[in-house]
Amino acid sequence: MTRIVIVPGIGGSGPEHWQTRWEATLPAAVRIRPASWDEPRLVDWLRAIDDTAPGRDTVFVAHSMGCLAVAEWLTRHPRGAAGAFLVAPPDPAGPEYPDAAREFTVPRGTLGVPALVIASSDDPYAPGDAAERFARAWGAGLDVVGAFGHLNTASGLGEWAEGRERFDAFASQVAAAAA
Repeated sequence: MTRIVIVPGIGGSGPEHWQTRWEATLPAAVRIRPASWDEPRLVDWLRAIDDTAPGRDTVFVAHSMGCLAVAEWLTRHPRGAAGAFLVAPPDPAGPEYPDAAREFTVPRGTLGVPALVIASSDDPYAPGDAAERFARAWGAGLDVVGAFGHLNTASGLGEWAEGRERFDAFASQVAAAAA
């Protein structure tokens, strides 16, 4: 069975966020638990990912800064998971990037596992072609879903059924490739 590791962004994705809703319905899903949700420290988040004991059966579901943490973890642990579904990675060079998260950067190099970047065409945290640059650098696919802001609670996505369909298709492809 595929294990799902939920990696939220800064603040931890509250009860109305699609990640929290998915976590409640995905079998074998666990969420990272860093001590530094609001004043994020990269080493703490990487340790929190380690604490979930990811392995070759793990697919990450990351949002925002969680994407940067997962990408960093994967560059340190090549082939340490089955795949990564990366939603709305922010651009640390962008004008809206939070000062509190400056130690989170965009890792260079491929991630070593199948990965898909999901982006919004009007994400204030990933202006211009940022998502395309990240996907290309990481060796990931890219799916731009339209104009939905940062693909978070403020975007009004609720359960985000369309995103879940994309994730289910991605997870099926990852499982088929591993078989």
